[in-house]
Amino acid sequence: MNQTYTVKAGDTLYGISNQFGVSVTELANLNNVNANTLKICQVLKIPTKTGTNPNNMFMYTVKKGDSLYSIARKYNTTVDAIKNLNNLKTTSLSIGQVLRIPETYTPEDEMTLPNYINYTVKKGDTLYSIARNNNVDVTTIVKDNSIKGNNLTIGQILRIRIPSDSNIVEDECFGPDYTPPTTSTPSTNYTVKKGDSLYSIAKQYNTTVSAITSINNLSNNNLQIGQVLKIPSTSTTNTYTVKSGESLYSIAKKFNTTVDDIKRKNNLTSNLLSVGQKLII
Repeated sequence: MNQTYTVKAGDTLYGISNQFGVSVTELANLNNVNANTLKICQVLKIPTKTGTNPNNMFMYTVKKGDSLYSIARKYNTTVDAIKNLNNLKTTSLSIGQVLRIPETYTPEDEMTLPNYINYTVKKGDTLYSIARNNNVDVTTIVKDNSIKGNNLTIGQILRIRIPSDSNIVEDECFGPDYTPPTTSTPSTNYTVKKGDSLYSIAKQYNTTVSAITSINNLSNNNLQIGQVLKIPSTSTTNTYTVKSGESLYSIAKKFNTTVDDIKRKNNLTSNLLSVGQKLII
């Protein structure tokens, strides 16, 4: 089963892929997204298979009907590049053969998410009038909101792009920011072994990369063999009562966990909460 990740403001495909130690191309293909279609609050599936040297290549298993030419064309590379990377002497392939594919991705400075505001459709609104009043074009509104046809409904909420230099501040997906509690988090020690990554360690101990990074004050995802890490304990189950103004995002941040983990533990199918609702953290 694939892990999931909810896109936040400022996220990029490249940054997310590095956080989880997977290939940009694998991440993009699994979710059918690219730099231009990535949206804040979008839930991405994270490949369960960690990539090898994700900045430069990823692994591909040959399927029936594949050829070096079709694979190269699919992943925007060349036959010679694949042959050189895999030390191939011929173009013959076998079903099940694993190939290293050169990684290609959009440069970081071209992967910034656009800013949005929410607009509630009022009586008399049309796509043209909304586009004109917000200095965007109709095509952009239709694309960003997956609108079929030109019909709008009063009360419908639309995502409207705003200029990158605008002073409008956008909230995170699920609510206002919260300051994490200052109480210490129970932990165990783990000694890094050859082949370990933050993602594999987090998966082994049923925690998250960000939780390990936070408790160890790590500034990046690089690890050294023999390095001792504190691993947040997940053995204790807490029950939390939802208060007015709270959201899954703010509660997850408060308890140093993730929205997806809270939803999984509580069998939630949406992000809606009710005041007084009991959650397992």
